[in-house]
Amino acid sequence: MVLVSSSSTKLSLEEFLKRPETKPASEYIDGRIYQKPMPQGKHSRLQTRFPAEINQRIESKRLGCAFTELRCTFARRSIVPDISVFTWERIPRDASGEVENTFPIHPDWMIEILSPDQRPTRVINNILFCLNHGTRLGWLIDPEEKTVIIFQPGQQPVGMEEPTDRLLMLPVLEDWQLTVEEFFNWLNFP
Repeated sequence: MVLVSSSSTKLSLEEFLKRPETKPASEYIDGRIYQKPMPQGKHSRLQTRFPAEINQRIESKRLGCAFTELRCTFARRSIVPDISVFTWERIPRDASGEVENTFPIHPDWMIEILSPDQRPTRVINNILFCLNHGTRLGWLIDPEEKTVIIFQPGQQPVGMEEPTDRLLMLPVLEDWQLTVEEFFNWLNFP
């Protein structure tokens, strides 16, 4: 992430939320604005394919929904995980039952995909922040290393890198036995 806020004066969350959206998205963390890096090929492929696979399994059953690049504003932060998954009952809806535009809540599962040249410390900090505020599962995906680090509240992170390692999912996806190899095979175009 690139620090966008050049002023030594901290911006309030309310002021940040009034600003126009940026491409790529900017996040508000501790009074400062950080712009996320522009996704590249591997990042983009995983960011589109994985939520589609998740939604194919849970959306029609009304168990949950995966969103890409969705702004989540809670606990005085405004972040944009690469992928956010919400269980069905937690998806904000308007009076007509349509999904709300704003999500003032934490995701149940947040997934971040490292881009080349992106430093993982800020990404890990966001995952830990979410876990400390109600998120039940976090993933940090490194497409170059072919690893997934899984974060859960109150537990040490677990690195998954062996091809046959099964990736931990939310309970609404417990029947899906996705392996590291199957996950990263989505990058192949034979």
